[in-house]
Amino acid sequence: MPGRRDFLRTGVLATASVASMPLFAITGKASPTDQEIIGHGDFRYKVDKEWTNVNPFSTFIDNCHEMVQDSKGRLIMIGDDPRNNVLVFDKSGKILDSWGTYWPGGHGLTLVDEGGEDMLYISESGWMRSKSDGATMIRQNGYVAKTTIDGKMIFTISHPMTVGAYTPDMKFQPTETAVAPNGDIYVADGYGSDYVLQYDQNGKFIRKFGGRNNADKNYDLYSAHGIAFDHRDAANPRLIVTSRSSKSFKYFTLDGKWIKTVELANLQVCRAVIHGNNVYAGVCWSHDFGKVDAPKPWLVQTGFTMVMDKNDRVISCPGGEVPVYQDGVLQPVNQDKAKTFYHGHDVCIDEDESMYVCQWNGERTPPVKLTRV
Repeated sequence: MPGRRDFLRTGVLATASVASMPLFAITGKASPTDQEIIGHGDFRYKVDKEWTNVNPFSTFIDNCHEMVQDSKGRLIMIGDDPRNNVLVFDKSGKILDSWGTYWPGGHGLTLVDEGGEDMLYISESGWMRSKSDGATMIRQNGYVAKTTIDGKMIFTISHPMTVGAYTPDMKFQPTETAVAPNGDIYVADGYGSDYVLQYDQNGKFIRKFGGRNNADKNYDLYSAHGIAFDHRDAANPRLIVTSRSSKSFKYFTLDGKWIKTVELANLQVCRAVIHGNNVYAGVCWSHDFGKVDAPKPWLVQTGFTMVMDKNDRVISCPGGEVPVYQDGVLQPVNQDKAKTFYHGHDVCIDEDESMYVCQWNGERTPPVKLTRV
């Protein structure tokens, strides 16, 4: 019996057949189907920027940083407007709840099932807006908080100097966490000193790895923006660590040994999101900062999203051009001409394989929903 995606695909093919008729000669406009469907191969999506009608002046949104789905099917998003850091949606786009005033640099959001109870690990990155002008960004040390699903604080992980892992002069601005099945917590210090710090489930420090300027360059991390527990091979679990400024994912063992590096051409990717056999990610930028005529090149909007298969091959770039390989090497991928996205910062994949895209510097817009077709 055909499933939901089969019906959707049939509908899209039928629409495409109609679109092949000379409508342009009649209306003078391109087919709307060509504007609404993005992606490549088997990973194509219908864009819905209106799936939630959030009023950003009453439900405050600044940057949408990350989103996860809990065991009840709710979509939980963190942003860095401390008037409501966390927004909770249902899949129809209705806001069910909002809470959190603790994280002016709210960034990372990881959901973990702990004995049948959903828990959140929130990374406060330490970046905050100046109260004097509301625009200048102030850099300070951050922390990681473990909370219940409704925001009750359980514990925090503070500056690693408290456990002897950092010296007091080293910055700590965590951007992401990952939690292994045994409860070990891995913290990616992506805006600070670029180490991954490993703690046990009680917050006891175990080790750190990564950083910059190592004798073995395989261990170097530059903007260790994300980290994910990779369970696709149950016999060999791994960590996927983002080295965003070097445009790569790096795989490590759970005790911090480098396995391999996946080079991603010009894609400055955020955290890896594993769904099935594939890795999804937001692409925050696809341009070379040094070649852009702009006073703040990081504000130039060239983002999209990507899908990578189990063989570390990029197979779709929704919101970007088709990915092309030459001699096994990914070639540069640019943003699509429609400029579907501003900056792809995170993605969340639901049970229908719809993708919700969170955007940094997205002009206070809520996440965009992509329905797989």
